[in-house]
Amino acid sequence: MSIDQINRSDLDIISRVEKILMETDEAITSLKALLRQYKFQDWSDEIQFFKITKPQFVALYIYYSKVLSIEASKPYANEATLKSYFENERSGLLYFYNEQREFISYYRRKATFLDKKYFVRFKFDFKLKLSPELYSYDQEFCTSHDHLVAQIIANDLLDEYLVHRIDLKDSIEKPISAVGKLEWTAPKVALIELLFALHQTKCFDGGQADLAEVFRWAENSMNINLGNYHKTLSEIRLRKSDQTKFLSLLQKNLSQFLDDLDI
Repeated sequence: MSIDQINRSDLDIISRVEKILMETDEAITSLKALLRQYKFQDWSDEIQFFKITKPQFVALYIYYSKVLSIEASKPYANEATLKSYFENERSGLLYFYNEQREFISYYRRKATFLDKKYFVRFKFDFKLKLSPELYSYDQEFCTSHDHLVAQIIANDLLDEYLVHRIDLKDSIEKPISAVGKLEWTAPKVALIELLFALHQTKCFDGGQADLAEVFRWAENSMNINLGNYHKTLSEIRLRKSDQTKFLSLLQKNLSQFLDDLDI
């Protein structure tokens, strides 16, 4: 049973999370068994597994374990008390981000120059900051920093979850999701053009959301810095032809797609 199917079930949140944890544990165990039978082609193959693949599985387990702990321990109280409870849980994440800020910066910048030290087994560099729990890890299935990547992913998901729980409009239990954030890979100016168009069309909160709020939401959701978007809008206005060329491209591509469906 997939995580998405469990989340859409009628089970209460604690029962859903417990079921997801069992499924995730089985997946990690299977992944570990597969690794015993697999020989990496080279260092880049091993780095890809321990930097990208394995942390996605472990992050889910960490994330749902923390959600279970938070939800199982929350007080039966009024909205104000619950809001304070979730805010305290969220503030606890700051310690992790501060403690690991150097590696978090390396990971978020998609740097690679230390990957052979961070994500290759039996390559521990004691001049680097290492986890005190390192010697309790299975060295065949762990590197010095892949668990830290999983923690970053898990805490990012948990932060998003807690933000929704703090919002009183979301105080009623809803199915939780652990879908990772998407990355915007088109030009930034294209996203800025799109966001201005959506805002002018009053697509957010019935037209009540202000422009800055829309851009903060987009930057947070897609992990992107849009910079001075007012300046970019001025540059869009100065285009000599087709000021809204990205919107025109969207219309063209969708129309082509719809036309192809009729073939």
